[in-house]
Amino acid sequence: MASLVALDIEKNTQEVRSQWVLNAPEPPTAWNMVTDSVKKTISQFPRKLSYLKDQPCNTLMSFLQGIFPILSWGRNYTAAKFRKDILAGLTIASLCIPQSIGYATLAHLDPQYGLYTSVVPPLIYAVMGTSREVAVGPVAVVSLLLFSMVQKLVDPAVDPVAYTKLVFLTTLFAGIFQTAFGLFRLGFLVDFLSHAAIVGFVAGAAIVIGLQQFKGLLGITHFTTKTDIISVMKAVWEALHNPWQPRNFILGSSFLIFILTTRFLGKKKKKLFWLASIAPLVSIILSTLIVFLTRADKSGVKIVKHVKGGLNPSSLHELDFNNPHVGEAAKIGLVVAVVALTESIAVGRSFASIKGYQLDGNKEMMSIGFSNIIGSLTSCYVATGSFSRTAVNYAAGCETLISNIVMAITVLISLQFFTKLLYYTPTAIIASVILSALPGLIDIPEACKIWKVDKLDFLACAGAFFGVLFASVEIGLLAAVMISFLKIILISIRPDTEALGKLPGTSLFCDVYQYPMAVQIPGVVVIRVKSALLCFANANFVRERIMKWVTQEESKDDKGNSTNTIQLVILETSNLVDIDTSGIASLEEMQKVLISNGKQLAIANPRWQVIHKLKVSNFVSKIGGRIYLTVEEAIGYKSEF
Repeated sequence: MASLVALDIEKNTQEVRSQWVLNAPEPPTAWNMVTDSVKKTISQFPRKLSYLKDQPCNTLMSFLQGIFPILSWGRNYTAAKFRKDILAGLTIASLCIPQSIGYATLAHLDPQYGLYTSVVPPLIYAVMGTSREVAVGPVAVVSLLLFSMVQKLVDPAVDPVAYTKLVFLTTLFAGIFQTAFGLFRLGFLVDFLSHAAIVGFVAGAAIVIGLQQFKGLLGITHFTTKTDIISVMKAVWEALHNPWQPRNFILGSSFLIFILTTRFLGKKKKKLFWLASIAPLVSIILSTLIVFLTRADKSGVKIVKHVKGGLNPSSLHELDFNNPHVGEAAKIGLVVAVVALTESIAVGRSFASIKGYQLDGNKEMMSIGFSNIIGSLTSCYVATGSFSRTAVNYAAGCETLISNIVMAITVLISLQFFTKLLYYTPTAIIASVILSALPGLIDIPEACKIWKVDKLDFLACAGAFFGVLFASVEIGLLAAVMISFLKIILISIRPDTEALGKLPGTSLFCDVYQYPMAVQIPGVVVIRVKSALLCFANANFVRERIMKWVTQEESKDDKGNSTNTIQLVILETSNLVDIDTSGIASLEEMQKVLISNGKQLAIANPRWQVIHKLKVSNFVSKIGGRIYLTVEEAIGYKSEF
């Protein structure tokens, strides 16, 4: 019986295969896709009551391991790994302490808030994160972004208390958004900031951050709160024409040269990586001793002065939801959440690929989100994965996230016992520590690569760069996102089309421009639309391009007589994922024009969403059922003319 069926299929191959296409099952509805997504999310959690009754301990442990990965990899943790993690943790702590103070200053917060942010968020991330190398804490770009947006609502120079409260509220909203992104699988929102946009944005932010450090490097008391290069350069120019103390510049520049020199040596000799890591901390210790012993603060050298120590104080009472700016704080939190996640996930994925393991993007979002939610309750501002500290953590040979715990404990001990020693720390050294971290943020080779690969991508990169540089951080972000969206829209509304020909010796039909040896069938034009969607935005454009192809293929001799009369137009639709009513209407109009000119239309290899809508709209019957599985079978229809 089976052999008879097979024989019958062989006899009616073309008709049977056409029926395979036409009788495809209906595609899932939008509601089905939503419910399936929800089911997949729920399926990650224990749901079988019988299993809960039989093995409650195993189920509970499985559930907890899903939320806290440390319970999974912690089972195989060894003393050898612990030794490496302690070394790595102490190494990144030596870099983290000066950077945290500097980044808090960059965010226009008191220095201790940077140290607080290097305690609680790393501890939370250590038990929830999936990366082995990411070092969490305050970062330069997020600190600048936070200040540039919040200071428009509350000026930190006028009301520092209200400013700090608003920063905590913004941090809470950022954490909530980040957690929601992970919980509802909304990671695609982070992708709105393309790689090219991030390269331009970070480079522009690095230059602005560097220029702002002239305040500390020159010991300037009054400085602009604006972040654009023109305002900053104007403030520096005015400061240079007023009395200023060169001792600040000499001290800061000397240690900046020292830090950069150790970094150069660390890159040249990999075994000396630790030298570059401890250089910022050594600079702070030495410069503080110099100022203390020489009493240089009496001679005009600006110092940090009081740094509040102790454990992270609760900031729950400082979260004011009756604040008139609560709506704006939520908007800022959303922007900061996306930028922070983009940096952290990009860093995590980079080092995960080197180590050869997979990073769970959704869990990463939730871990960073929880870190910021709990951080906002414990006097922390927005924390995320730091590229510089993660690179040092990796170079120091970290094995697991225990290095984050070691770093956090080290910072906590410093807060408890050593903050009084920071009183005489010169602000010029803080500026030099920040400046030393900036060269790595400006990636000129990557920008050149983007230019070579994709000019529109480079436009997004340049838009972000110049937007940050000459307007503001948020304008730079907006410019990058807008240019990226315009690129998507441009590609969507003006998709390319290509004529296909048969490669000799094969059954493949390929682009005749890419493969000049491809043979076009006389009387037939095969066209493929290079778009996943035929919709209202591009339907008319695609129809015009197809008709133009048909006209061009009908070559004429000197007397104006057609030498290659097109009888059949085949649309190869394997690229086409979906179609809307405007797309169907454009096909119907094209069908009418073709028929009026003695030509026929056929469709090859449509997806099930497309064929379903063509059947429902009766378009299949309008073209006489000319729907085929392959282009070759569609060409066979020409023999019926």
